Amino acid sequence: MRGRKILRGTLLTRRIAILVVSIVLAGCATFAAAQAAPPKPAIKAPVKQVATPILLPPSPKALLPDEFDGWEPAEPAKTVTDLAQVDPANAAALREYDFNFAVLASYKREGQTLTIHALGFDDTSGAYGAYTYYRQNGWPKEAIGAGATSNHNRVLFWRGATVVDATFSQIGPMSAGELREIANHLPLPDGNKAIAPPILAFLPPAELDGQTTHYAEGPAGYQGSGGVLPPGLVGFDRSAETVTANYSLTSGLATLTLIEYPTPQIAQSQEASIRAYIKAGSQAQPPWPKPLTDSDLSSLEVRRSGVLVVLVSGDAIPEESHRLLESVHYEANLTSVSQPVDSEILKTSRLLIGIATLVVVGSIAAILLGFFLGGGRALYRMARGRPVSSVYDEEFIHLDLQEKWKESPVVVKGPHSQG
Repeated sequence: MRGRKILRGTLLTRRIAILVVSIVLAGCATFAAAQAAPPKPAIKAPVKQVATPILLPPSPKALLPDEFDGWEPAEPAKTVTDLAQVDPANAAALREYDFNFAVLASYKREGQTLTIHALGFDDTSGAYGAYTYYRQNGWPKEAIGAGATSNHNRVLFWRGATVVDATFSQIGPMSAGELREIANHLPLPDGNKAIAPPILAFLPPAELDGQTTHYAEGPAGYQGSGGVLPPGLVGFDRSAETVTANYSLTSGLATLTLIEYPTPQIAQSQEASIRAYIKAGSQAQPPWPKPLTDSDLSSLEVRRSGVLVVLVSGDAIPEESHRLLESVHYEANLTSVSQPVDSEILKTSRLLIGIATLVVVGSIAAILLGFFLGGGRALYRMARGRPVSSVYDEEFIHLDLQEKWKESPVVVKGPHSQG
């Protein structure tokens, strides 16, 4: 029996070995045939050519129109960024107002010519400053753009971040309307760049000659627009900004100069320097500029209000000059910055306080409950005539199982069945 089993196992092993060898030989033959056969050329699918669109940025809107109201271009307009080609004599002042570019255009119509220089600045403050720099005191006011003035056949106006200087060969009754059309198409800046100089809000409006305001951000612009003090004394290197304006008081003309500094400490230091300079009089260095020498010495007065240093000069009597000086007040507008309602530290502290409060309240409740239940039980036992404590009482339920088990004898009445 055992020999048969061994024989069967041997035959089964041989069959398995033969099957494995056959599979290996078949695989080798297939691999050799694949290597001997020439490779078939791969057929590539035709690639579909897809045109990729190229998106070009939109062209910027032209600052000046090609033609308007019958005016045709005499030559193509030019956009320049070099101040030497725009206004070399006033390049330093324009640079202080953050000049960006200029568009120079010439127009013609029925034998007349019109030359326009449109100057673009970084923001509204720069454009307003450049406009006040070019505008001279005494030029009449015009209703074009955000502000305009004229001098014979020259018209100057500004809107947004652009100042336009237009010169007609012959001024006409429709010239202002034609320039309004250009002003309405000038681009307007966004955000903070659209804000006018905040220092203008501190000028007292009563008896102010609005056509005499001059805003400066640097020494060249301040001196070129008729500043009262020497530019080095103002402190433009300490981020100062100035505005100068004339007031027609009852006793005479007064000039009010406002200088704004970043901090009250800088303003206090500059006020002391300006006060000492005015007190030095003819001994001051550098010598007084013409606006100071032409002023009534008794009317010269300096005062500080917050970050503002105020100087009044001119020919008005001291009482009116002092009243004008005292009408300037600096009021800081404080804006609260919203903070997160619940910070992580606040949340953690509130959690810990809540846990501590819960523990204290639970402890007090447990003590009160213990006194209430224990005291009530003691009073109940005393009412029944028992001791207050139940330590020695046997109050457990038990069963008195004392009957003993008795074994009864087995009575056999006959012989057992299995013998």
